[in-house]
Amino acid sequence: MLKKKAISNQNIFIFFSLYISLLIGFYFGENLNFGSKNDWFGSSIDPIKDFSKDFINTLLNYEIYNHRHSPVYLIFLSLLHKIGLSFDLIRFVHLNLSLILIFVLFNCLKFKFKKINPNILFLISISIMLSPTFRSLAIWPDTRIIGLILFALSIFEFLKFEESKKSIHFYKNILLLICSSYISPNFSIFIVFFYYVYFCKMNFNLRNMLYGILICIFLSLPVFFYLFILDVNFLLAKTPGVDELTSKSLSLNLSNKILIISSIIFFHMLPFIININFLNKLKIYIKKNFFFILIFLLINSIFFNYSLNFTGGGIFFQLSNYLLGNNLIFYIFCFISLSVLTYFISCSFANLIIISILIVSNIQNTIYHKYFDPLILVIFFTIFNTSLVEEFFKKKNNLIYLYIFYLGYILLRYAKNTFF
Repeated sequence: MLKKKAISNQNIFIFFSLYISLLIGFYFGENLNFGSKNDWFGSSIDPIKDFSKDFINTLLNYEIYNHRHSPVYLIFLSLLHKIGLSFDLIRFVHLNLSLILIFVLFNCLKFKFKKINPNILFLISISIMLSPTFRSLAIWPDTRIIGLILFALSIFEFLKFEESKKSIHFYKNILLLICSSYISPNFSIFIVFFYYVYFCKMNFNLRNMLYGILICIFLSLPVFFYLFILDVNFLLAKTPGVDELTSKSLSLNLSNKILIISSIIFFHMLPFIININFLNKLKIYIKKNFFFILIFLLINSIFFNYSLNFTGGGIFFQLSNYLLGNNLIFYIFCFISLSVLTYFISCSFANLIIISILIVSNIQNTIYHKYFDPLILVIFFTIFNTSLVEEFFKKKNNLIYLYIFYLGYILLRYAKNTFF
């Protein structure tokens, strides 16, 4: 048996220092994602008030608030408001609930990497508190963090099933995924990944898998009833269009999603792919597949029509249009991004499923970094199939690079919000 190592006082100090920085950000209204504060005041407070006063009528007319997020978490916040908590206290409760994500990820990492010093795993987990998205969505309540917590819990049960093969963990995995989907519907598609692994890699009992499908269908019926029978389809809420006079809700332009989301995934993987061994392998892969990647990029660029008026689009899209007024720099980074992602796909079909889910789960026309941060970090260390994870633990400097990345990301967000 490996002797368990306690979390060092130094790391506990780092945790509380980062927590205090969140409290300071809370006090001064930190808003690194820029839109988080506006979303709270413009989209969330009114339905919370109305849910606390007239639950049934608000639930049946939820689409009038033009809120694209599930009402489930807002209902929970409305209960806090109903018992007398001010909106600032509700925000404070939400901020502290958001910290659960750190400890869930830490437990996932401890379970999966039993031979790795838990202090290293703890430092990876608490780095989330430097994520501009986490900070913004913790300070200004949003459903994504809570949905991600439940999704991470479902991954924890999945990891436990991988080791023990006990069906109880399969059912917990499915139920927690369903709960996360009720709060953040985009997580629902991950059922495809889990079932692929259960079916192809684990030779899991087909009867249990059938029961799992029946559970998913049964527990999704209230959602379909709410969306399509009662016709409260909040998923169709309007978002920015090509100009101030038009707006859109959904977008079927797959090229927009492939190019932008691949570039965003690439950005959030930078702390891990800056690795000599990986870069050498990637170089060889690009030489062999250069024309395939280039043709794929060219085809998608023909249909690409994402506009600055939509807002979002990722750092590389925004940078390209700010510096050159066109997408040239963006397309260069798209080539690199597609090279990296197709390399991962060539290593594992499961990676193809994960990347495809990340792309198709974004059904609206707007695409933001907050949809993928810190989700990419969670996925990379828990269910993504790559040797880069093991290589990350071999050098202590890699942790420093992760923290430098997040600090740099904060500076980029601050510069964008201040000067652009």
